[in-house]
Amino acid sequence: MDTLTALVSRIGATLGELGRLAPGELGFARQQEALLAAAVLGMLALGALVARAVRADRPGRRAIMLPALVPGGARPGRGAVRHGAFLLFVAGLPFFAAALAAPQTALVQEETSYPGHRITILIDASLSMNSAFSTRQLRAGNTFLANVAAAEYFVRRRMDGPYHDLVALIEFGSRAYIVTPFTNDYENILLSIGLIGTPEEYRRFPDHGTLIMEAINRGVQLYRTFDFLQATGNLIVIFSDGQDTHAVHEDRSLDDILREAAANRIPVYFIRTSYDQQLGDILPDVVWKEAVERTGGRFFPAANEEMIIEAIHEIDRLAAGRIQVTRYVTRDPRFAPFALVAAALWTAALALTLGIRTFRRFP
Repeated sequence: MDTLTALVSRIGATLGELGRLAPGELGFARQQEALLAAAVLGMLALGALVARAVRADRPGRRAIMLPALVPGGARPGRGAVRHGAFLLFVAGLPFFAAALAAPQTALVQEETSYPGHRITILIDASLSMNSAFSTRQLRAGNTFLANVAAAEYFVRRRMDGPYHDLVALIEFGSRAYIVTPFTNDYENILLSIGLIGTPEEYRRFPDHGTLIMEAINRGVQLYRTFDFLQATGNLIVIFSDGQDTHAVHEDRSLDDILREAAANRIPVYFIRTSYDQQLGDILPDVVWKEAVERTGGRFFPAANEEMIIEAIHEIDRLAAGRIQVTRYVTRDPRFAPFALVAAALWTAALALTLGIRTFRRFP
Protein backbone atom coordinates (compact mmCIF):
# COMPACT_ATOMS: atom_id res chain seq x y z
CA MET A 1 0.00 0.00 0.00
CA ASP A 2 2.86 2.37 0.83
CA THR A 3 4.43 1.59 -2.53
CA LEU A 4 1.19 2.42 -4.37
CA THR A 5 0.81 5.66 -2.41
CA ALA A 6 4.38 6.65 -3.21
CA LEU A 7 3.83 5.84 -6.90
CA VAL A 8 0.65 7.94 -7.06
CA SER A 9 2.40 10.78 -5.27
CA ARG A 10 5.32 10.58 -7.68
CA ILE A 11 3.01 10.62 -10.70
CA GLY A 12 1.15 13.63 -9.31
CA ALA A 13 4.38 15.51 -8.69
CA THR A 14 5.62 14.73 -12.20
CA LEU A 15 2.38 15.94 -13.80
CA GLY A 16 2.50 19.05 -11.61
CA GLU A 17 5.77 20.05 -13.29
CA LEU A 18 3.83 20.86 -16.46
CA GLY A 19 1.90 23.61 -14.70
CA ARG A 20 5.08 25.16 -13.34
CA LEU A 21 6.93 25.26 -16.67
CA ALA A 22 6.94 28.63 -18.41
CA PRO A 23 7.25 28.39 -22.22
CA GLY A 24 10.11 30.88 -22.32
CA GLU A 25 12.35 28.93 -19.94
CA LEU A 26 12.02 25.60 -21.73
CA GLY A 27 14.73 24.53 -24.18
CA PHE A 28 15.10 21.44 -26.33
CA ALA A 29 18.40 19.63 -26.67
CA ARG A 30 17.26 17.33 -29.50
CA GLN A 31 14.78 19.45 -31.38
CA GLN A 32 15.97 18.38 -34.84
CA GLU A 33 15.70 14.68 -33.97
CA ALA A 34 12.15 15.15 -32.67
CA LEU A 35 11.08 17.04 -35.78
CA LEU A 36 12.57 14.31 -37.96
CA ALA A 37 10.76 11.58 -36.01
CA ALA A 38 7.45 13.49 -36.23
CA ALA A 39 7.93 13.92 -39.97
CA VAL A 40 8.61 10.19 -40.41
CA LEU A 41 5.52 9.26 -38.36
CA GLY A 42 3.42 11.71 -40.37
CA MET A 43 4.66 10.30 -43.65
CA LEU A 44 3.96 6.74 -42.50
CA ALA A 45 0.43 7.70 -41.41
CA LEU A 46 -0.20 9.49 -44.70
CA GLY A 47 1.13 6.50 -46.62
CA ALA A 48 -1.15 4.14 -44.70
CA LEU A 49 -4.20 6.31 -45.44
CA VAL A 50 -3.32 6.51 -49.14
CA ALA A 51 -2.75 2.75 -49.34
CA ARG A 52 -6.09 2.11 -47.61
CA ALA A 53 -7.89 4.47 -49.95
CA VAL A 54 -6.40 2.76 -53.00
CA ARG A 55 -7.23 -0.72 -51.76
CA ALA A 56 -10.74 0.12 -50.54
CA ASP A 57 -13.51 -1.80 -52.28
CA ARG A 58 -16.24 0.24 -53.83
CA PRO A 59 -19.86 -1.00 -53.40
CA GLY A 60 -21.33 -2.39 -56.58
CA ARG A 61 -18.00 -3.18 -58.27
CA ARG A 62 -16.94 -6.57 -56.84
CA ALA A 63 -19.54 -7.15 -54.10
CA ILE A 64 -23.28 -7.72 -54.06
CA MET A 65 -25.07 -5.31 -51.78
CA LEU A 66 -28.31 -6.37 -50.10
CA PRO A 67 -30.63 -4.00 -48.33
CA ALA A 68 -30.66 -4.39 -44.57
CA LEU A 69 -32.71 -3.04 -41.73
CA VAL A 70 -30.99 -1.43 -38.77
CA PRO A 71 -32.20 -3.28 -35.69
CA GLY A 72 -33.60 -1.10 -32.97
CA GLY A 73 -32.94 2.08 -34.91
CA ALA A 74 -29.66 3.91 -35.32
CA ARG A 75 -27.89 5.34 -32.29
CA PRO A 76 -27.25 9.03 -32.90
CA GLY A 77 -23.66 10.11 -32.43
CA ARG A 78 -22.26 6.57 -32.30
CA GLY A 79 -20.26 7.13 -35.49
CA ALA A 80 -18.41 10.03 -33.92
CA VAL A 81 -17.86 8.23 -30.61
CA ARG A 82 -15.97 5.38 -32.25
CA HIS A 83 -13.14 7.83 -33.11
CA GLY A 84 -12.43 8.43 -29.41
CA ALA A 85 -9.53 5.97 -29.13
CA PHE A 86 -7.87 7.39 -32.20
CA LEU A 87 -8.27 10.95 -30.95
CA LEU A 88 -6.62 9.98 -27.65
CA PHE A 89 -3.71 8.52 -29.63
CA VAL A 90 -3.38 11.69 -31.70
CA ALA A 91 -3.52 13.85 -28.55
CA GLY A 92 -0.54 11.93 -27.16
CA LEU A 93 1.65 12.58 -30.20
CA PRO A 94 2.63 16.20 -29.33
CA PHE A 95 3.60 15.15 -25.80
CA PHE A 96 5.64 12.25 -27.18
CA ALA A 97 7.40 14.57 -29.63
CA ALA A 98 8.14 17.05 -26.83
CA ALA A 99 9.59 14.28 -24.64
CA LEU A 100 11.68 13.01 -27.56
CA ALA A 101 13.13 16.51 -28.05
CA ALA A 102 14.71 16.29 -24.55
CA PRO A 103 13.15 19.39 -22.94
CA GLN A 104 15.25 21.02 -20.26
CA THR A 105 15.40 24.13 -18.13
CA ALA A 106 18.51 26.08 -17.18
CA LEU A 107 18.96 26.65 -13.48
CA VAL A 108 20.62 30.04 -13.07
CA GLN A 109 22.78 30.26 -9.98
CA GLU A 110 23.49 33.96 -10.10
CA GLU A 111 24.10 36.95 -12.31
CA THR A 112 26.59 39.21 -10.64
CA SER A 113 29.64 41.39 -11.11
CA TYR A 114 32.90 41.03 -9.27
CA PRO A 115 36.48 42.33 -9.45
CA GLY A 116 38.35 40.87 -12.37
CA HIS A 117 39.03 40.88 -16.09
CA ARG A 118 38.86 38.60 -19.08
CA ILE A 119 42.58 38.17 -19.71
CA THR A 120 44.24 36.55 -22.71
CA ILE A 121 47.90 35.69 -22.10
CA LEU A 122 50.12 35.38 -25.19
CA ILE A 123 53.49 33.62 -24.75
CA ASP A 124 56.10 33.81 -27.50
CA ALA A 125 57.75 30.45 -28.31
CA SER A 126 59.78 31.59 -31.33
CA LEU A 127 63.40 30.58 -31.91
CA SER A 128 64.72 33.98 -30.83
CA MET A 129 63.35 33.27 -27.33
CA ASN A 130 66.21 30.80 -26.85
CA SER A 131 68.55 33.67 -25.95
CA ALA A 132 70.05 34.00 -22.47
CA PHE A 133 68.18 35.87 -19.73
CA SER A 134 69.65 36.13 -16.23
CA THR A 135 67.15 35.60 -13.39
CA ARG A 136 67.12 34.98 -9.66
CA GLN A 137 63.43 34.70 -8.79
CA LEU A 138 62.03 33.60 -12.14
CA ARG A 139 62.93 30.35 -13.87
CA ALA A 140 66.41 30.36 -15.36
CA GLY A 141 67.53 28.91 -18.66
CA ASN A 142 66.57 31.24 -21.51
CA THR A 143 64.18 34.05 -22.38
CA PHE A 144 61.34 31.64 -23.11
CA LEU A 145 61.53 29.99 -19.67
CA ALA A 146 61.78 33.40 -18.04
CA ASN A 147 58.63 34.48 -19.87
CA VAL A 148 56.78 31.32 -18.87
CA ALA A 149 57.77 31.92 -15.24
CA ALA A 150 56.66 35.56 -15.56
CA ALA A 151 53.25 34.47 -16.88
CA GLU A 152 52.93 32.03 -13.99
CA TYR A 153 53.91 34.78 -11.54
CA PHE A 154 51.23 37.06 -13.04
CA VAL A 155 48.50 34.40 -12.74
CA ARG A 156 49.46 33.60 -9.14
CA ARG A 157 49.35 37.28 -8.28
CA ARG A 158 45.82 37.54 -9.70
CA MET A 159 44.94 34.34 -7.88
CA ASP A 160 46.09 35.75 -4.55
CA GLY A 161 44.17 38.99 -5.06
CA PRO A 162 40.43 39.66 -4.79
CA TYR A 163 39.91 38.84 -8.47
CA HIS A 164 37.81 36.24 -10.27
CA ASP A 165 39.30 36.55 -13.74
CA LEU A 166 38.46 34.56 -16.83
CA VAL A 167 41.88 33.68 -18.27
CA ALA A 168 42.88 32.18 -21.63
CA LEU A 169 46.34 31.03 -22.74
CA ILE A 170 47.79 31.25 -26.27
CA GLU A 171 51.25 30.09 -27.35
CA PHE A 172 52.55 31.52 -30.60
CA GLY A 173 55.43 31.63 -33.04
CA SER A 174 54.70 32.15 -36.72
CA ARG A 175 51.22 30.77 -35.87
CA ALA A 176 49.12 31.10 -32.73
CA TYR A 177 47.68 28.13 -30.83
CA ILE A 178 44.98 28.28 -28.17
CA VAL A 179 46.29 26.18 -25.28
CA THR A 180 43.42 26.88 -22.88
CA PRO A 181 40.24 28.86 -23.68
CA PHE A 182 38.65 31.16 -21.13
CA THR A 183 38.29 29.62 -17.68
CA ASN A 184 37.96 30.91 -14.13
CA ASP A 185 40.01 27.96 -12.88
CA TYR A 186 43.40 29.48 -12.10
CA GLU A 187 44.85 26.04 -11.35
CA ASN A 188 43.95 24.90 -14.85
CA ILE A 189 45.79 27.87 -16.36
CA LEU A 190 48.81 27.25 -14.14
CA LEU A 191 48.84 23.62 -15.22
CA SER A 192 48.74 24.64 -18.88
CA ILE A 193 51.59 27.12 -18.37
CA GLY A 194 53.59 24.42 -16.64
CA LEU A 195 53.00 21.94 -19.47
CA ILE A 196 54.25 24.27 -22.21
CA GLY A 197 57.03 25.73 -20.06
CA THR A 198 59.59 22.95 -20.29
CA PRO A 199 62.70 22.79 -22.52
CA GLU A 200 61.35 19.63 -24.14
CA GLU A 201 58.02 21.21 -25.08
CA TYR A 202 59.79 24.34 -26.29
CA ARG A 203 61.95 22.28 -28.66
CA ARG A 204 58.86 20.42 -29.93
CA PHE A 205 56.93 23.62 -30.68
CA PRO A 206 56.25 23.45 -34.46
CA ASP A 207 56.41 27.14 -35.50
CA HIS A 208 59.56 28.90 -34.33
CA GLY A 209 59.04 32.05 -36.38
CA THR A 210 57.68 35.25 -34.82
CA LEU A 211 54.37 36.80 -35.80
CA ILE A 212 52.99 38.79 -32.89
CA MET A 213 50.20 40.37 -34.89
CA GLU A 214 48.82 36.90 -35.70
CA ALA A 215 48.75 36.12 -31.95
CA ILE A 216 46.91 39.37 -31.20
CA ASN A 217 44.43 38.62 -33.97
CA ARG A 218 43.83 35.13 -32.54
CA GLY A 219 43.26 36.69 -29.10
CA VAL A 220 40.64 39.08 -30.51
CA GLN A 221 38.96 36.17 -32.31
CA LEU A 222 38.82 34.26 -29.03
CA TYR A 223 36.86 37.11 -27.44
CA ARG A 224 34.51 37.02 -30.43
CA THR A 225 34.05 33.25 -30.17
CA PHE A 226 32.99 33.51 -26.52
CA ASP A 227 30.77 36.53 -27.27
CA PHE A 228 32.91 38.75 -25.04
CA LEU A 229 33.90 41.21 -27.75
CA GLN A 230 31.39 43.87 -26.76
CA ALA A 231 31.85 43.32 -23.01
CA THR A 232 33.94 45.47 -20.72
CA GLY A 233 36.90 44.19 -18.74
CA ASN A 234 38.91 42.58 -21.57
CA LEU A 235 42.68 42.81 -21.96
CA ILE A 236 45.61 41.06 -23.67
CA VAL A 237 49.02 40.51 -22.05
CA ILE A 238 51.96 39.61 -24.31
CA PHE A 239 55.21 38.03 -23.12
CA SER A 240 57.71 38.26 -26.00
CA ASP A 241 61.20 39.45 -26.91
CA GLY A 242 59.63 41.70 -29.55
CA GLN A 243 61.81 40.44 -32.40
CA ASP A 244 59.17 40.92 -35.05
CA THR A 245 59.19 43.46 -37.88
CA HIS A 246 56.14 42.17 -39.77
CA ALA A 247 53.67 44.92 -40.63
CA VAL A 248 51.27 42.92 -42.84
CA HIS A 249 49.91 39.39 -42.56
CA GLU A 250 47.29 37.81 -44.83
CA ASP A 251 46.32 41.19 -46.31
CA ARG A 252 45.78 42.67 -42.84
CA SER A 253 48.12 45.27 -41.44
CA LEU A 254 49.22 45.61 -37.84
CA ASP A 255 47.21 48.83 -37.63
CA ASP A 256 44.05 47.01 -38.77
CA ILE A 257 44.38 44.32 -36.11
CA LEU A 258 45.17 46.74 -33.30
CA ARG A 259 42.44 49.10 -34.51
CA GLU A 260 39.95 46.25 -34.05
CA ALA A 261 41.27 45.66 -30.53
CA ALA A 262 40.98 49.36 -29.74
CA ALA A 263 37.47 49.59 -31.22
CA ASN A 264 36.35 46.77 -28.91
CA ARG A 265 38.10 48.27 -25.87
CA ILE A 266 40.71 45.52 -25.54
CA PRO A 267 43.93 47.15 -24.29
CA VAL A 268 47.15 45.31 -25.14
CA TYR A 269 49.94 45.18 -22.53
CA PHE A 270 53.27 44.15 -24.03
CA ILE A 271 56.13 43.00 -21.76
CA ARG A 272 59.13 42.99 -24.10
CA THR A 273 61.67 40.68 -22.46
CA SER A 274 65.16 41.05 -23.97
CA TYR A 275 68.07 40.92 -21.55
CA ASP A 276 69.98 44.17 -21.07
CA GLN A 277 68.11 45.85 -23.93
CA GLN A 278 66.55 49.19 -23.08
CA LEU A 279 63.79 50.98 -24.97
CA GLY A 280 64.97 51.62 -28.51
CA ASP A 281 67.85 49.14 -28.41
CA ILE A 282 65.69 46.76 -30.44
CA LEU A 283 64.50 48.06 -33.80
CA PRO A 284 60.76 47.16 -33.46
CA ASP A 285 60.46 48.77 -29.98
CA VAL A 286 59.17 52.12 -31.20
CA VAL A 287 56.68 50.51 -33.58
CA TRP A 288 55.24 48.23 -30.91
CA LYS A 289 55.15 50.96 -28.29
CA GLU A 290 53.10 53.24 -30.51
CA ALA A 291 50.88 50.38 -31.67
CA VAL A 292 49.87 49.00 -28.27
CA GLU A 293 49.41 52.43 -26.74
CA ARG A 294 46.78 53.18 -29.40
CA THR A 295 44.70 50.36 -27.85
CA GLY A 296 44.90 51.98 -24.42
CA GLY A 297 47.56 49.54 -23.27
CA ARG A 298 51.22 49.89 -22.28
CA PHE A 299 54.60 48.80 -23.62
CA PHE A 300 57.13 47.61 -21.02
CA PRO A 301 60.74 47.21 -22.24
CA ALA A 302 61.90 44.68 -19.63
CA ALA A 303 65.69 44.45 -19.75
CA ASN A 304 66.00 42.39 -16.58
CA GLU A 305 64.03 40.37 -14.07
CA GLU A 306 63.22 43.35 -11.85
CA MET A 307 61.65 45.21 -14.76
CA ILE A 308 59.52 42.15 -15.66
CA ILE A 309 58.17 41.92 -12.11
CA GLU A 310 57.60 45.67 -11.99
CA ALA A 311 55.64 45.48 -15.27
CA ILE A 312 53.51 42.63 -13.90
CA HIS A 313 52.71 44.64 -10.78
CA GLU A 314 51.75 47.61 -12.94
CA ILE A 315 49.44 45.50 -15.14
CA ASP A 316 47.93 43.94 -12.02
CA ARG A 317 47.21 47.42 -10.68
CA LEU A 318 45.68 48.59 -13.96
CA ALA A 319 43.53 45.46 -14.32
CA ALA A 320 41.39 46.25 -11.30
CA GLY A 321 38.02 46.55 -13.02
CA ARG A 322 34.85 44.51 -12.71
CA ILE A 323 33.17 42.02 -15.02
CA GLN A 324 29.58 40.84 -15.07
CA VAL A 325 29.03 37.11 -15.39
CA THR A 326 25.94 34.90 -15.49
CA ARG A 327 26.67 31.54 -13.93
CA TYR A 328 24.66 28.42 -14.70
CA VAL A 329 24.66 25.47 -12.35
CA THR A 330 23.18 22.83 -14.64
CA ARG A 331 20.36 22.04 -17.03
CA ASP A 332 17.49 20.01 -15.59
CA PRO A 333 15.81 17.44 -17.89
CA ARG A 334 12.02 17.91 -18.11
CA PHE A 335 10.98 15.06 -20.42
CA ALA A 336 9.26 13.00 -17.68
CA PRO A 337 5.90 14.88 -17.49
CA PHE A 338 5.58 14.96 -21.29
CA ALA A 339 6.37 11.25 -21.59
CA LEU A 340 3.95 10.45 -18.75
CA VAL A 341 1.06 12.33 -20.39
CA ALA A 342 1.75 10.62 -23.75
CA ALA A 343 1.88 7.21 -22.07
CA ALA A 344 -1.38 7.89 -20.18
CA LEU A 345 -3.24 8.96 -23.33
CA TRP A 346 -1.96 6.02 -25.35
CA THR A 347 -2.77 3.58 -22.54
CA ALA A 348 -6.32 4.93 -22.41
CA ALA A 349 -6.61 4.60 -26.21
CA LEU A 350 -5.35 1.00 -26.05
CA ALA A 351 -7.76 0.13 -23.22
CA LEU A 352 -10.73 1.52 -25.16
CA THR A 353 -9.68 -0.35 -28.29
CA LEU A 354 -9.23 -3.70 -26.56
CA GLY A 355 -12.14 -3.41 -24.12
CA ILE A 356 -14.96 -1.89 -26.17
CA ARG A 357 -15.80 -3.14 -29.65
CA THR A 358 -17.16 0.23 -30.75
CA PHE A 359 -13.69 1.76 -30.71
CA ARG A 360 -12.12 -0.95 -32.86
CA ARG A 361 -13.30 0.44 -36.17
CA PHE A 362 -11.69 3.35 -37.90
CA PRO A 363 -12.69 5.35 -39.76
